[in-house]
Order: sequence, then C-alpha cells, then structure tokens
Amino acid sequence: MSEPSPTRRKRRGRIFRFGAALLVLSAVAAYLVVQYVTGGGASRGCKVVSGTQKGTSYEFTPEQAANAATIAAVGTGRGMPERAVTIAIATALQESGLRNIEHGDRDSLGLFQQRPSQGWGTERQIMDPAYAAGIFYAHLARVPGYTDLPLTVAAQRVQRSGYPEAYAKHEPDATLLAAALTGYAPASLSCDGRPQSTAATAGTAAGTTAGTAAGTQADAAAGTQADAAAQTGPDAVRAALVRDFGRDALQETGAEVGGTAVPSPSPSPSVTATAHGRTVTVPVPQGARKDASGRTEQERGWQLAHWAVANSSALHIQRVVYAGREWTASNGGGSWHSAGSAGAAGAERSVGAVRIVTGQ
Repeated sequence: MSEPSPTRRKRRGRIFRFGAALLVLSAVAAYLVVQYVTGGGASRGCKVVSGTQKGTSYEFTPEQAANAATIAAVGTGRGMPERAVTIAIATALQESGLRNIEHGDRDSLGLFQQRPSQGWGTERQIMDPAYAAGIFYAHLARVPGYTDLPLTVAAQRVQRSGYPEAYAKHEPDATLLAAALTGYAPASLSCDGRPQSTAATAGTAAGTTAGTAAGTQADAAAGTQADAAAQTGPDAVRAALVRDFGRDALQETGAEVGGTAVPSPSPSPSVTATAHGRTVTVPVPQGARKDASGRTEQERGWQLAHWAVANSSALHIQRVVYAGREWTASNGGGSWHSAGSAGAAGAERSVGAVRIVTGQ
C-alpha cells in the first residue's frame, strides 16, 4: 500500500487542528453560558453569612440579591413560612440563577422559567418578579404538606421539571438567603451598594412594578417598568416597597417618606408619605405579636432592613438603620455596625423604625 502523500497529511493535520479548536471554542462558550445563567461570571457585590454556622456564607450580585429579596417579600406578604421562601429561592437559583432572564427552554421565561403556554401568565406577567413569585407560591400552597417534604420534591410538585433532583444542591444557599431575607438572621446581609450603571440593570435588579398576588394588574404594571427602573430617591424606594411587600402591609405600618401626603397608586388605599430630605421611614410596631408567617415584629423589621440593603445598588440607597445597627454603602462591602450618636438620632436608635437614606 502506498503511503499518503505529504499534501494529504497536511490536509488531515489542518482538519484535526480545526476540529480541536472547535471543541475548545465550544467548551468556552458552554462555560460562559453557565457562568451567565448562574451569575458566576459577574463581580460579586453582596454577601450573606450564617447566624448559626460560623464561616458559612454565600456571595452573589446586587441583581440576584434584589430578586431574592422580592421573592422573600412576596412570600411573607402571603403569610408563607420561611420554609416556603427557601423552596422558592432554591427553585429560582436552579431555574435562572436568580436572574430575570428573557429566554429559556421553549417559551420559559423569568426567575422561575414559567411558561405562558402552560397557563403561568402572559409574558409580561411572568417577567414581573413579584408576579412570578406570587404565582409560584400560589401553586406551592396547594401541595399537601409541602413544609415537611424534601425541598426537591416540593419544588418539583410545582415546576414539573425534567431534572427534579437539581433543586436539592441549592438548599444550603437558599436556606442562608431565606433566613436573612425573612428577618430571622439579623444583620446577616451586606452589599457594597455601588449604583448600577444602566437603567436596564437597575430594572432587573429592582424588579418590575406592582404585580399583585392574583396578577390581575400585572400587564398594566409591567408597562411602566422602564420608567420605574430609571427612578431613584425616596419616592422610588416607597414604590418598590409597595411593589414587593404590598400596599396593605405598608398601610398597616404607616410608612412615611416625609412631609407632604402622597397617595399610593390607585386603586389601593393611600399610604401616608412625608418628605424629610432623602429619608424613608418605615415604623415597626413593638411587642410580641407575630404576623401570618410566624415572624415577630423585630424579625419583620430586619426583613425590611435587609430588603433595603439588597436593593441599594438599584435604588441608590446609601444608609439603612435599624435596631441600633447601621449599614452604609461602601466599596469595602458595606457591613453592619453599631449606630453611634453621630450616625443615628431619635427613632433610628430604637427598634421602632427602619430608616432608609437615599443618595438622591
């Protein structure tokens, strides 16, 4: 048999090198996709630490923090327990990496990769994080004994995923996040608070405008997403609080934004709002009373405080004070510390109010 000619050997060598290069490029592309979906390629700006297990922590981006805070706020607003919030956050970590993405398998969208064709809502509704979380909890609440089920089983009963075992690996991180974002772990969430550079990023981080639990007004709310994303300052903080926690919840606490009465968006009851410069004050009642999700009033206060920190980049929040502790935006990480007399006054030194100071 005659040996292959030099020309043929060169051609085979080029084909081999081309194939090897293609494999390397495919591997790099796959890695970048995974990093994008999970948030692994982005610089971290937030961190949650365990209040019980020393050294246990989870680092994530401001966008992911704000979305997780919305999921927790919607859950407690529905009276769901911390376990439900853990299940919801673990599900969103698996499905989207806690990112409100506009793509997915077939017509899947948003934090939970819900499908319009399967009755989860319209595309606009599903892309509203508050609506998406609300409809997830509505389905979870119908799962008998979900609080006693393994997390992966409870999540699968809602999601009907092709990979039901995948949720389990997110349970430790989701447990940390849920403890902080429901208020059970005080002063455990910190962010550097650096403002996001674009309105689009802020819009994703802050979520869209009010998607109610039933979703009846989500289409109209989503239509104002771009406008809401570009706003900062006390009024934007107040609107975001209403969006995530619900108008009725803030009505009960008498949330304030300082001197002039401002009606809340129709058709809901008005929320008293006054203006003291750049400060939003949310009173937290004192006592042993617990809410529908089983939290004490101080735990509710810490949920509000952590929510503000999680949204600090999107809403340009510079300082949060609660229960004698203070968080200040900082490139060094913005950790919590004792609030001294120079940094807090009056109600800020007590447990009785969460004070949120914006940069505008």
